[in-house]
Amino acid sequence: MMRLIASTVLELIANAIGLLVAYLILRPDFMIDAVSFIIVVAIFTAVRFILAPLIFKLSMRYARVLTGGISLVTIFVSLLVTSLLSSGLVITGVSTWILATLIIWVFGVVAMLLLPLVIFKKTLAAARANQPRTPLG
Repeated sequence: MMRLIASTVLELIANAIGLLVAYLILRPDFMIDAVSFIIVVAIFTAVRFILAPLIFKLSMRYARVLTGGISLVTIFVSLLVTSLLSSGLVITGVSTWILATLIIWVFGVVAMLLLPLVIFKKTLAAARANQPRTPLG
């Protein structure tokens, strides 16, 4: 249960970072209302959690070529659904849609790699301290 909560928190923070960076780079074609930012992040994250397994399953069945880009497809569809469900996210222009997808993906990946080291630093240190030593380690 704790792992699911930690994973959800990391995903929320990573998505918030990705959306914020996309906003900072792509504005005025990528706009997120400051008041709606938390709602946009919540909707975007929920849609990604729901769609990721579905899109993966569909790609395995109908388009195996997409399997490598599942995350990109999921982010694009999540942006589309979020913009339809929330008036707080407005994206204009095809290039903005593509760049927003790429920016959110890149910064999301970086955040998912680095955030656990920052957020769970004490937990990781304690876990490493309690691990038995091996002859090679």
